[in-house]
Amino acid sequence: MAAPTPDPIDLTKLPELAKAIMKATKFPVLATIEGDQPRVRPVSPVKTDGFTIYIANLRAYGKTAQIAVNPRVELCYTSDDHDQVRITGIASILSDRLMLEEIWNHSPLLRSYLGSIDNPELIIYRIAPVQVRYMKEWALEYHEVPL
Repeated sequence: MAAPTPDPIDLTKLPELAKAIMKATKFPVLATIEGDQPRVRPVSPVKTDGFTIYIANLRAYGKTAQIAVNPRVELCYTSDDHDQVRITGIASILSDRLMLEEIWNHSPLLRSYLGSIDNPELIIYRIAPVQVRYMKEWALEYHEVPL
């Protein structure tokens, strides 16, 4: 059986293609490292600014300790057509109070679950992109997306 032939990609449109997949993917998968063991889980970003992603977290979650030891993470967004966007980045705890308030004010779930922006359990991670890659289904080839 012959492998399917993917549609051609206009490489000048990679950022737009990648952002469209990101917008359509409700729960990207976040990968962290625990010792020498990779750990993945679906997450729900609370804000996206280009390829910088913000993710809410609770201090008690396993990824808190994993990111504290190794802040290198990767997010994978997959479309219904199996196209992928992979964002390799560095996670840091968001300390900008104005940005925290913006995220808090636009997230009814955070407000109802945590009650206060000053709840000590709340952590918002800012994932700064180091590399963004796009792959069309069946192409088996990643394309670097300009940052």
